[in-house]
Amino acid sequence: MRSTTAPSPLDAARRAFDGGRGYLAACTVGLPTRAAREAILADLATWAEGRPDIAAYSAAVERSRALFGGLVGVGAERVAIGSQASVAAALVASALPDGAEVLVPAGEFSSIVLPFVHAGRGIRVRTAPLADLAAHVRPTTTLVSFALVQSATGEVADAAAIAAAAAEHGVLTLCDATQAVGWLGVEASAFDAVVCHAYKWLCAPRGVSFLTVSDRLRDRMRPAQAGWYAGDDPWSSCYGAEVDLAPDARRFDVSPAWQAFVGAAPALELFAALDPLPLHAHATGLAAAFRDGLGIAQPERASAIVTWDDPGGGELARLTTAGITASGRAGRARVAFHVFNDADDVDDALAALGR
Repeated sequence: MRSTTAPSPLDAARRAFDGGRGYLAACTVGLPTRAAREAILADLATWAEGRPDIAAYSAAVERSRALFGGLVGVGAERVAIGSQASVAAALVASALPDGAEVLVPAGEFSSIVLPFVHAGRGIRVRTAPLADLAAHVRPTTTLVSFALVQSATGEVADAAAIAAAAAEHGVLTLCDATQAVGWLGVEASAFDAVVCHAYKWLCAPRGVSFLTVSDRLRDRMRPAQAGWYAGDDPWSSCYGAEVDLAPDARRFDVSPAWQAFVGAAPALELFAALDPLPLHAHATGLAAAFRDGLGIAQPERASAIVTWDDPGGGELARLTTAGITASGRAGRARVAFHVFNDADDVDDALAALGR
Protein backbone atom coordinates (compact mmCIF):
# COMPACT_ATOMS: atom_id res chain seq x y z
CA MET A 1 0.00 0.00 0.00
CA ARG A 2 1.33 3.46 -0.89
CA SER A 3 2.21 5.54 2.15
CA THR A 4 -0.05 8.53 2.76
CA THR A 5 2.31 10.11 5.26
CA ALA A 6 2.98 13.71 4.30
CA PRO A 7 6.63 14.64 3.88
CA SER A 8 8.18 16.62 6.72
CA PRO A 9 8.81 20.32 6.08
CA LEU A 10 12.54 19.56 5.77
CA ASP A 11 11.86 16.84 3.20
CA ALA A 12 9.63 19.21 1.28
CA ALA A 13 12.32 21.89 1.41
CA ARG A 14 14.93 19.43 0.11
CA ARG A 15 12.66 18.66 -2.83
CA ALA A 16 12.57 22.37 -3.68
CA PHE A 17 16.11 22.00 -5.05
CA ASP A 18 17.03 20.22 -8.26
CA GLY A 19 20.64 19.78 -7.13
CA GLY A 20 22.34 19.06 -3.84
CA ARG A 21 23.70 15.52 -4.00
CA GLY A 22 27.47 15.77 -3.66
CA TYR A 23 27.32 19.53 -3.16
CA LEU A 24 29.04 20.38 0.12
CA ALA A 25 29.76 24.03 -0.51
CA ALA A 26 26.85 26.10 0.77
CA CYS A 27 29.49 28.04 2.73
CA THR A 28 30.90 29.15 -0.65
CA VAL A 29 27.70 29.68 -2.63
CA GLY A 30 24.22 28.28 -2.13
CA LEU A 31 22.15 26.48 -4.73
CA PRO A 32 19.04 28.09 -6.23
CA THR A 33 15.65 26.72 -5.37
CA ARG A 34 13.50 25.65 -8.27
CA ALA A 35 11.15 28.56 -7.57
CA ALA A 36 14.03 31.06 -7.59
CA ARG A 37 15.30 29.75 -10.91
CA GLU A 38 11.85 29.86 -12.46
CA ALA A 39 11.30 33.44 -11.23
CA ILE A 40 14.61 34.59 -12.70
CA LEU A 41 13.96 32.88 -16.02
CA ALA A 42 10.45 34.33 -16.24
CA ASP A 43 11.79 37.80 -15.57
CA LEU A 44 14.55 37.31 -18.13
CA ALA A 45 11.94 36.38 -20.73
CA THR A 46 9.76 39.43 -20.09
CA TRP A 47 12.83 41.68 -20.00
CA ALA A 48 14.04 40.29 -23.33
CA GLU A 49 10.60 40.89 -24.80
CA GLY A 50 10.79 44.55 -23.81
CA ARG A 51 8.32 44.24 -20.93
CA PRO A 52 10.36 44.64 -17.71
CA ASP A 53 8.06 44.91 -14.70
CA ILE A 54 9.49 47.68 -12.53
CA ALA A 55 6.69 47.43 -9.98
CA ALA A 56 7.39 43.71 -9.58
CA TYR A 57 11.07 44.47 -9.01
CA SER A 58 10.25 46.85 -6.17
CA ALA A 59 7.80 44.35 -4.70
CA ALA A 60 10.51 41.65 -4.71
CA VAL A 61 12.89 43.99 -2.88
CA GLU A 62 10.36 44.87 -0.19
CA ARG A 63 9.22 41.26 0.15
CA SER A 64 12.84 40.20 0.60
CA ARG A 65 13.42 42.90 3.20
CA ALA A 66 10.43 41.77 5.24
CA LEU A 67 11.31 38.09 4.96
CA PHE A 68 14.86 38.68 6.12
CA GLY A 69 13.63 40.75 9.04
CA GLY A 70 11.38 37.87 10.03
CA LEU A 71 14.26 35.41 9.81
CA VAL A 72 16.35 37.44 12.28
CA GLY A 73 13.51 38.63 14.48
CA VAL A 74 13.21 42.34 13.65
CA GLY A 75 10.76 44.47 11.75
CA ALA A 76 11.34 45.49 8.15
CA GLU A 77 11.86 49.09 9.29
CA ARG A 78 15.16 48.01 10.85
CA VAL A 79 16.47 46.36 7.66
CA ALA A 80 18.47 48.09 4.94
CA ILE A 81 19.11 46.36 1.63
CA GLY A 82 22.40 46.33 -0.20
CA SER A 83 24.73 44.34 -2.38
CA GLN A 84 27.80 43.44 -0.29
CA ALA A 85 28.68 42.93 3.38
CA SER A 86 31.72 45.21 3.10
CA VAL A 87 29.52 48.11 1.95
CA ALA A 88 27.39 47.73 5.06
CA ALA A 89 30.49 47.52 7.27
CA ALA A 90 31.78 50.75 5.73
CA LEU A 91 28.54 52.47 6.72
CA VAL A 92 29.03 51.27 10.30
CA ALA A 93 32.60 52.59 10.18
CA SER A 94 31.19 56.00 9.30
CA ALA A 95 29.39 56.06 12.65
CA LEU A 96 32.57 55.70 14.69
CA PRO A 97 34.31 58.70 16.24
CA ASP A 98 37.84 59.69 15.30
CA GLY A 99 40.40 57.52 17.06
CA ALA A 100 37.90 54.73 17.78
CA GLU A 101 39.14 51.25 18.71
CA VAL A 102 37.62 48.32 16.83
CA LEU A 103 38.07 44.79 18.19
CA VAL A 104 37.98 41.90 15.69
CA PRO A 105 38.85 38.19 15.92
CA ALA A 106 42.26 37.20 14.62
CA GLY A 107 41.96 35.82 11.08
CA GLU A 108 38.49 37.31 10.57
CA PHE A 109 36.99 37.55 7.08
CA SER A 110 38.32 40.69 5.41
CA SER A 111 34.96 42.23 4.49
CA ILE A 112 34.24 43.17 8.10
CA VAL A 113 37.83 44.14 8.90
CA LEU A 114 39.16 46.20 5.99
CA PRO A 115 36.42 48.85 6.08
CA PHE A 116 37.70 49.75 9.56
CA VAL A 117 41.40 49.37 8.72
CA HIS A 118 41.01 51.86 5.88
CA ALA A 119 38.45 54.17 7.48
CA GLY A 120 41.10 56.74 8.38
CA ARG A 121 40.42 59.33 11.08
CA GLY A 122 42.76 57.51 13.45
CA ILE A 123 40.47 54.46 13.80
CA ARG A 124 42.51 51.54 15.17
CA VAL A 125 41.83 47.82 14.72
CA ARG A 126 42.86 45.42 17.48
CA THR A 127 42.69 41.61 17.19
CA ALA A 128 42.17 38.84 19.73
CA PRO A 129 41.42 35.10 19.54
CA LEU A 130 37.78 34.34 18.77
CA ALA A 131 37.57 31.76 21.56
CA ASP A 132 37.89 34.44 24.25
CA LEU A 133 36.97 37.56 22.30
CA ALA A 134 34.54 38.65 25.00
CA ALA A 135 37.36 38.85 27.52
CA HIS A 136 39.19 41.35 25.30
CA VAL A 137 36.34 43.86 25.19
CA ARG A 138 37.42 46.82 27.33
CA PRO A 139 36.14 50.29 28.22
CA THR A 140 38.32 51.88 25.51
CA THR A 141 36.75 49.68 22.80
CA THR A 142 34.21 51.45 20.59
CA LEU A 143 33.03 48.53 18.44
CA VAL A 144 33.49 44.78 18.34
CA SER A 145 33.08 43.35 14.82
CA PHE A 146 32.88 39.59 14.38
CA ALA A 147 31.37 36.83 12.27
CA LEU A 148 28.91 34.61 14.08
CA VAL A 149 30.33 31.65 12.14
CA GLN A 150 33.93 31.81 10.95
CA SER A 151 34.38 31.35 7.21
CA ALA A 152 37.77 29.64 7.37
CA THR A 153 37.10 27.27 10.25
CA GLY A 154 33.34 27.00 10.77
CA GLU A 155 33.81 27.95 14.42
CA VAL A 156 30.68 29.40 16.02
CA ALA A 157 31.32 32.46 18.16
CA ASP A 158 30.04 32.76 21.72
CA ALA A 159 27.76 35.58 20.63
CA ALA A 160 25.96 35.83 23.97
CA ALA A 161 29.23 36.36 25.85
CA ILE A 162 30.43 38.93 23.32
CA ALA A 163 27.15 40.84 23.44
CA ALA A 164 27.15 40.78 27.27
CA ALA A 165 30.72 42.09 27.47
CA ALA A 166 29.92 44.81 24.95
CA ALA A 167 26.83 45.85 26.91
CA GLU A 168 28.83 46.00 30.14
CA HIS A 169 31.23 48.53 28.61
CA GLY A 170 28.78 50.39 26.37
CA VAL A 171 30.45 49.04 23.22
CA LEU A 172 28.77 48.83 19.81
CA THR A 173 28.48 45.43 18.12
CA LEU A 174 28.61 44.36 14.47
CA CYS A 175 27.77 40.72 13.76
CA ASP A 176 28.38 39.23 10.32
CA ALA A 177 25.74 36.52 9.95
CA THR A 178 26.53 35.59 6.34
CA GLN A 179 27.68 32.09 7.31
CA ALA A 180 24.84 31.63 9.80
CA VAL A 181 21.38 32.76 8.65
CA GLY A 182 19.83 29.82 6.86
CA TRP A 183 20.93 27.10 9.30
CA LEU A 184 21.60 28.87 12.61
CA GLY A 185 19.08 31.01 14.45
CA VAL A 186 20.06 34.68 14.70
CA GLU A 187 18.44 37.35 16.88
CA ALA A 188 19.46 40.61 15.27
CA SER A 189 18.14 42.65 18.19
CA ALA A 190 21.07 41.37 20.28
CA PHE A 191 23.47 43.50 18.19
CA ASP A 192 23.71 47.06 16.95
CA ALA A 193 24.28 45.84 13.41
CA VAL A 194 23.89 42.54 11.62
CA VAL A 195 25.15 42.14 8.07
CA CYS A 196 24.29 39.19 5.87
CA HIS A 197 25.03 38.47 2.23
CA ALA A 198 22.26 36.08 1.22
CA TYR A 199 23.98 34.15 -1.57
CA LYS A 200 25.35 31.42 0.71
CA TRP A 201 23.05 29.66 3.17
CA LEU A 202 19.94 31.57 2.07
CA CYS A 203 20.49 30.41 -1.51
CA ALA A 204 19.74 33.80 -3.07
CA PRO A 205 21.56 35.23 -6.10
CA ARG A 206 24.78 37.07 -5.36
CA GLY A 207 24.19 40.80 -4.96
CA VAL A 208 21.52 40.63 -2.24
CA SER A 209 22.66 41.65 1.23
CA PHE A 210 21.00 43.03 4.33
CA LEU A 211 21.94 45.27 7.23
CA THR A 212 19.94 45.56 10.43
CA VAL A 213 20.55 48.53 12.72
CA SER A 214 19.68 49.39 16.30
CA ASP A 215 18.22 52.79 17.16
CA ARG A 216 21.45 54.06 18.69
CA LEU A 217 23.52 53.03 15.68
CA ARG A 218 20.97 54.41 13.19
CA ASP A 219 21.18 57.79 14.93
CA ARG A 220 24.98 57.82 14.61
CA MET A 221 25.33 56.47 11.08
CA ARG A 222 25.59 58.76 8.08
CA PRO A 223 23.74 57.72 4.90
CA ALA A 224 27.00 58.31 3.04
CA GLN A 225 25.92 56.19 0.09
CA ALA A 226 22.40 57.55 -0.17
CA GLY A 227 20.88 57.36 -3.63
CA TRP A 228 17.39 57.47 -5.02
CA TYR A 229 16.34 54.28 -3.22
CA ALA A 230 17.21 55.80 0.18
CA GLY A 231 14.33 58.24 -0.15
CA ASP A 232 11.17 57.87 1.89
CA ASP A 233 9.38 57.46 -1.44
CA PRO A 234 12.09 56.24 -3.84
CA TRP A 235 10.09 57.06 -6.94
CA SER A 236 9.95 60.73 -5.95
CA SER A 237 13.63 60.83 -4.95
CA CYS A 238 15.14 60.47 -8.39
CA TYR A 239 16.24 64.07 -9.00
CA GLY A 240 17.84 66.94 -7.15
CA ALA A 241 19.04 67.54 -3.62
CA GLU A 242 15.70 68.26 -1.93
CA VAL A 243 14.97 64.67 -0.99
CA ASP A 244 13.39 63.38 2.21
CA LEU A 245 15.38 60.31 3.23
CA ALA A 246 13.49 57.42 4.78
CA PRO A 247 13.15 57.85 8.57
CA ASP A 248 14.20 54.28 9.31
CA ALA A 249 16.89 51.84 8.14
CA ARG A 250 15.77 52.29 4.54
CA ARG A 251 17.83 55.50 4.44
CA PHE A 252 20.87 53.24 4.23
CA ASP A 253 19.58 51.34 1.20
CA VAL A 254 21.59 51.19 -1.99
CA SER A 255 19.93 50.93 -5.37
CA PRO A 256 18.88 47.26 -5.59
CA ALA A 257 20.09 44.76 -8.16
CA TRP A 258 16.59 44.06 -9.41
CA GLN A 259 17.06 40.67 -11.04
CA ALA A 260 18.93 39.38 -8.00
CA PHE A 261 16.01 40.25 -5.73
CA VAL A 262 13.61 38.51 -8.12
CA GLY A 263 15.44 35.29 -7.25
CA ALA A 264 15.98 36.18 -3.60
CA ALA A 265 12.32 36.54 -2.64
CA PRO A 266 11.28 32.91 -3.34
CA ALA A 267 14.49 31.61 -1.75
CA LEU A 268 13.87 33.60 1.41
CA GLU A 269 10.26 32.43 1.45
CA LEU A 270 11.43 28.84 1.65
CA PHE A 271 13.67 29.46 4.66
CA ALA A 272 11.16 31.74 6.38
CA ALA A 273 8.63 28.88 6.27
CA LEU A 274 10.98 26.41 7.99
CA ASP A 275 11.24 25.80 11.72
CA PRO A 276 14.85 26.82 12.46
CA LEU A 277 15.41 24.17 15.14
CA PRO A 278 14.92 21.06 12.95
CA LEU A 279 16.96 22.72 10.19
CA HIS A 280 19.78 23.41 12.63
CA ALA A 281 19.62 19.85 13.95
CA HIS A 282 19.67 18.45 10.41
CA ALA A 283 22.67 20.46 9.21
CA THR A 284 24.75 20.11 12.36
CA GLY A 285 23.82 16.44 12.72
CA LEU A 286 25.24 15.66 9.29
CA ALA A 287 28.36 17.67 10.10
CA ALA A 288 28.76 15.83 13.41
CA ALA A 289 28.50 12.45 11.66
CA PHE A 290 31.16 13.56 9.19
CA ARG A 291 33.45 14.67 12.02
CA ASP A 292 32.99 11.32 13.71
CA GLY A 293 33.95 9.58 10.48
CA LEU A 294 37.12 11.66 10.23
CA GLY A 295 37.93 11.29 13.89
CA ILE A 296 37.65 15.03 14.50
CA ALA A 297 36.55 16.26 17.92
CA GLN A 298 33.14 17.87 18.09
CA PRO A 299 33.22 21.67 18.63
CA GLU A 300 31.90 23.37 21.74
CA ARG A 301 29.09 24.90 19.68
CA ALA A 302 27.71 22.75 16.88
CA SER A 303 28.45 23.94 13.34
CA ALA A 304 27.25 22.96 9.86
CA ILE A 305 30.77 23.63 8.52
CA VAL A 306 33.62 21.15 8.98
CA THR A 307 37.25 22.03 8.26
CA TRP A 308 40.47 20.13 8.78
CA ASP A 309 44.15 20.59 7.99
CA ASP A 310 44.94 20.16 4.30
CA PRO A 311 48.02 22.29 3.59
CA GLY A 312 48.81 20.59 0.29
CA GLY A 313 45.22 20.39 -0.94
CA GLY A 314 45.31 16.61 -1.25
CA GLU A 315 42.11 16.01 0.72
CA LEU A 316 40.20 18.57 -1.33
CA ALA A 317 41.55 16.98 -4.51
CA ARG A 318 40.23 13.56 -3.41
CA LEU A 319 36.77 15.00 -2.84
CA THR A 320 36.82 16.77 -6.19
CA THR A 321 37.98 13.65 -8.03
CA ALA A 322 35.05 11.76 -6.52
CA GLY A 323 32.63 14.34 -7.91
CA ILE A 324 32.04 16.10 -4.60
CA THR A 325 32.00 19.89 -4.57
CA ALA A 326 33.86 21.19 -1.54
CA SER A 327 36.25 24.06 -0.88
CA GLY A 328 39.52 24.96 0.77
CA ARG A 329 40.36 27.98 2.90
CA ALA A 330 43.48 29.03 4.80
CA GLY A 331 45.24 25.69 4.32
CA ARG A 332 42.19 23.68 5.37
CA ALA A 333 39.70 21.53 3.48
CA ARG A 334 36.13 22.66 4.07
CA VAL A 335 32.72 21.03 3.65
CA ALA A 336 29.28 22.29 4.59
CA PHE A 337 25.97 20.49 5.11
CA HIS A 338 22.68 22.18 4.31
CA VAL A 339 18.99 21.41 3.85
CA PHE A 340 19.57 19.76 0.46
CA ASN A 341 22.14 17.29 1.87
CA ASP A 342 21.54 13.95 3.57
CA ALA A 343 23.39 11.01 5.12
CA ASP A 344 24.41 9.74 1.67
CA ASP A 345 26.50 12.88 1.24
CA VAL A 346 28.29 12.13 4.50
CA ASP A 347 29.01 8.54 3.43
CA ASP A 348 30.16 9.55 -0.06
CA ALA A 349 32.55 12.21 1.28
CA LEU A 350 34.04 9.83 3.82
CA ALA A 351 34.46 7.15 1.16
CA ALA A 352 36.22 9.62 -1.12
CA LEU A 353 38.67 10.33 1.68
CA GLY A 354 39.23 6.63 2.37
CA ARG A 355 37.57 6.72 5.77
